[in-house]
Amino acid sequence: TVRDNVAFGLKNRKESKETIQKETDEFMKLMHISEYADRMPDRLSGGQQQRVALARALVIKPDVLLMDEPLSNLDAKLRNQMRAEIIKLRERIDTTFIYVTHDQTEAMTLGDRIVIMKDGFIQQIGTPQDVFNHPHNIFVAGFIGTPQMNFFDAKLSKEGGKYVVSVGGIKVELSQEKQAALSARNVSPQDVTLGVRPEHIQLSNNGIAAKVDVSEMMGSAVHLHSTMADGKDVVIVVQTMDMNGHELSSFNMGATVRFTFGGNVVHVFSKANGENLEG
Repeated sequence: TVRDNVAFGLKNRKESKETIQKETDEFMKLMHISEYADRMPDRLSGGQQQRVALARALVIKPDVLLMDEPLSNLDAKLRNQMRAEIIKLRERIDTTFIYVTHDQTEAMTLGDRIVIMKDGFIQQIGTPQDVFNHPHNIFVAGFIGTPQMNFFDAKLSKEGGKYVVSVGGIKVELSQEKQAALSARNVSPQDVTLGVRPEHIQLSNNGIAAKVDVSEMMGSAVHLHSTMADGKDVVIVVQTMDMNGHELSSFNMGATVRFTFGGNVVHVFSKANGENLEG
């Protein structure tokens, strides 16, 4: 039964009957499975089974809890519910969670610190916000963030002592923070890969031209999957309403849009090794 499953570790430790009952009841209540105490596992839903597994692991109060893609076999609704349960649980118990996942949404929402790995090698360690805002290389930049970051072939040059990136016929001067980072590393003018997140792109009458291939309505925003003149794909996130609640323009397949971006939101990566030139 559910109760036997949760009590398993305590029984193995030969705890007293009183302790087993008290701790088992506490953790079943914590995981919202008390009402299923006498059910067999095959009479539970996937999410309920996962909560039983968590209670069974947590009831022995481990110093470290290892979780290897615990939500991968659940449907989207259950995944969201269980993710919320784990977040609440983490706040209530004094245990370190080491959580393995290929789902970057889980990593961003659950992790205090993220370790991003590729082919067995660590690419970056940091807080979710730090990894999102300051990716060390193209792999990290492309992995974190939905939709995925856009990458452009660009040229980094200096004009009047300021770093400027040129792409698709437009020039964008980098922000003071990025100027300082590149200057500190004495980065020379060169061909680069420029990264810009879809939500940081703005439509502009004088920007880079792209043809809309697919327009995905996502409720509060539209995702425009488009193609530039050089054949490069670009995803642009456009809000469907302005601040006053007025509906903005719709975009049909085949329509031409123009876009640009600010010098504070771009990421400048080396063509040679994919590393972030800002450090």
